Amino acid sequence: MNQIRVEPLTADAFAPFGDVLDCTGTADKIINQGLCGRFHDRAQIDVADGRAGISLFNAQPRSLPYTLDMMERHPNGSQAFIPMTEHPFLVIVAHDAGGKPATPRAFTTTSGQAINYHKNTWHGVLTPLHAPGLFAVVDRIGAGDNLEEHWFDEAFIIEPAQHDQKPAQDGPIRT
Repeated sequence: MNQIRVEPLTADAFAPFGDVLDCTGTADKIINQGLCGRFHDRAQIDVADGRAGISLFNAQPRSLPYTLDMMERHPNGSQAFIPMTEHPFLVIVAHDAGGKPATPRAFTTTSGQAINYHKNTWHGVLTPLHAPGLFAVVDRIGAGDNLEEHWFDEAFIIEPAQHDQKPAQDGPIRT
């Protein structure tokens, strides 16, 4: 099996695949009587032949090592995943290599980070590492097929980063 080591999620490393949404740096504007920093317009929502919508996802947690046997992409719209808890989640992406995913890269988020996949970016399925796996998702709502899947002939094993430790007892469900 092919092995991939998880990397920390940074804006620079993730830029070819999408946007990292977080509150780093100085707020763009202070609002609500000076009690709230607005970090403005952090993701480029890009949809064709439809509209942007907000959905809620409740995904079952996974654990590392994780077997990656399939990736997907959405040719007609970007897709933002905003966790509704402070737990990290796994983000798997790949460049396009002639209509199929190239060698994947895997990232883990930190508390307070969300991501937005660019339109047509190969990515793994939603992969929370702890329960509950609640996410707000902003993506394309519209007619027509907006999903392409690629199943690998040989799966990849996503390994934890060197510094990762085993999850807490109430953490992920092993799959």
